[in-house]
Formats: sequence, C-alpha cells, structure tokens
Amino acid sequence: MAIWQTTRFSLDLTRPLVMGIVNNTPDSFSDGGRHHGIAAALQHAEKLLKDGAHILDIGGESTRPGSPVVPEEEELQRVLPVVQEAVRFGVPISVDTNKAAVMQAVLDAGADIINDIWALRQPGAQAVVADHPNCGIVLMHMHKTPLDMQVQPMEGDPVPQVLDFLQQQTQALRDLGVDAARIVWDYGIGFGKSVAQNFALLARQRELLGTEFPLLAGWSRKSSLGQVCDLPVQERMLPSVAAALLAVERGARIVRVHDVAETVTALRVWQAMHDNDI
Repeated sequence: MAIWQTTRFSLDLTRPLVMGIVNNTPDSFSDGGRHHGIAAALQHAEKLLKDGAHILDIGGESTRPGSPVVPEEEELQRVLPVVQEAVRFGVPISVDTNKAAVMQAVLDAGADIINDIWALRQPGAQAVVADHPNCGIVLMHMHKTPLDMQVQPMEGDPVPQVLDFLQQQTQALRDLGVDAARIVWDYGIGFGKSVAQNFALLARQRELLGTEFPLLAGWSRKSSLGQVCDLPVQERMLPSVAAALLAVERGARIVRVHDVAETVTALRVWQAMHDNDI
C-alpha cells in the first residue's frame, strides 16, 4: 500500500521512510543508556529530526536478548513525558511497547503509532488499538520472549513461519475492524532467530511482499551484523546502513535505525539512482 494511516498523519510510502530510535532506557544494547532520562531522550529526538528522521520511535523497555520485563508504571514514567513533548515536533511519533496500559496512555497523549515486538499478543493490546481507530500499528514476529528467545532460536525455514504468524495476527486485527491501511509488518531481525535465519529473511524478503502490508526492517546494530563483520555494537554503523539499503532494495518501506544521518544520506543515493533509471 502507498499510504500508512496513523493517528495524525497519512504517510506516503512511495519513498522509503527512516524511523529514528529514541531509547529512554538505562540498559539498551545499542547505546548503553546514553539517552536515558526525559531531557536526554528529547534532546536526542531533536537531533534525529535534524539528521532527517521521518518518524521517531520512543521506547522505555530494552528488548535485547535476556532483558527482564520493566514494570508498567516504570515504563510509563520513562515514556509518557517524552511522548507528551515529542508530539509537538509535528512528526509521527511511534511508541515501542507491548503493554496495553502504556499503549492507552501514549495514544491518549497523541502518539501516532504503536510498534509492538509481541504483535499485540499481550492481554488487552488488540482492544486498545482497535478502540483508537486511526493509530498506525507495527506487528513484529518474535520467537519466544526477550528473556529466552536466543537460548533456543526457532528451527527450520524462517520465511513461511514468519509469514504465517504475521498473517494470523493481522487477521485477528482485521476481525476487530482494524483497517488494513493502518498495519505494517516487521519480520523481527534478532528476535529468536539464528544468524543464518536473519540473513535468509533479508535475502528472501520479497516473499513477504505478496500481501497488502508494507514492511519495516530493523537491522540497525543487530548482533548478526556484528558476527558477520566481527564488529562490536558501537562500530556497526556501516553494516547497519548496508543492511538498511539491502532491505529497501528488496521492498521495505520503513527502516528503523540508530544512525539516521548516515542512513538518510545513503538512501538519497539509492533514490537518485531509481529516479534516473532510464
């Protein structure tokens, strides 16, 4: 679909969009809590917008492998004040959460998108997004939970399993009356998959495009990139940009990234090539 419907914005997906990551957590795998705290998170959000981000994705709970669950009230304290300020920036605001109460609070505060690694499987989550008839939704595939997903990754060919899961979760929303234009899929790089499975999903990403639902790709700084490039997390900018470009070339319409300026610059080159493809 060319349009992604969100609370305040109908987003044109004819050109790829960059979603900048704002982690208000003390234990993020990617930045080690450098942007933890309301003031620090907002300052980082403003920097990402200056760097060219089209969407901001705000999170208050780390989902790195082995991460514990953050209590609902603590997550709200981290996320809600940031959302209340960020909605004034005039750009789509996404919130990375799986808790129904957090979803309710941030949507009431004006957030545009719910980005859920659990694909709305937690109690009450589907009802919340169904009751907010315009919010955008990102459904992600995850094998098991963040606490144990890499202890025993999924087995076999990941592509049909991911496709079947996302189709089931989407149908559950459609049965509740959720418009298809609100839904985006994320195949969940690093969430309960081996390195080979992650790259198989990238190589065969077009097999997930036989539906009406756009794809979001979240390769930024993931451990699979570190393993194939032998790089620590703080040195994975270049492979992250490369993976984002490969995902876009294979049909992804949104890329979720930490390194916004570098990704935006690379995508300008990609777009110029396609604009002048004679």
